[in-house]
Amino acid sequence: MSSPAYRAEPSEPKGSAVIGKSVSIKGEIHSREDLTIDGEVEGTVEVQDSRLTVGQNGKVQASVKAREIIVLGTILGNVDVTDKIDIRKDAKLVGDIRTARIVIEDGAYFKGSTDIVRPDAKPQPKGQAAPAAPASQSAAAAAAEAKR
Repeated sequence: MSSPAYRAEPSEPKGSAVIGKSVSIKGEIHSREDLTIDGEVEGTVEVQDSRLTVGQNGKVQASVKAREIIVLGTILGNVDVTDKIDIRKDAKLVGDIRTARIVIEDGAYFKGSTDIVRPDAKPQPKGQAAPAAPASQSAAAAAAEAKR
């Protein structure tokens, strides 16, 4: 018995890209595959549906958007992660983080704010309060008794 062979669709990410430690880029980077930065990048980095790894030699001075981020080097800028960010022990991140999950190893340096978001949570419209929870009957009975 054989199972059907898996065929990769053309829109699926294939492989990964590497920016070497002797490479310096100023501008925008958009990638649909996993990306490793071991050089220097200044600008914006968008790896929306893939993993970004900032290597030990990597220096990223940019706003970053990715599904998952592993930081071994340095990021200076705000980070928006849909799944998870992992800041390893010798890494440095200065900027605000918005993510569903975060790991900061002992020895890592982080300065900024963290906004933990649930992936399934829908934002509440501004100016609209959350629905009030119904009062329990015992509380309502106590309030009615106090009025008598």
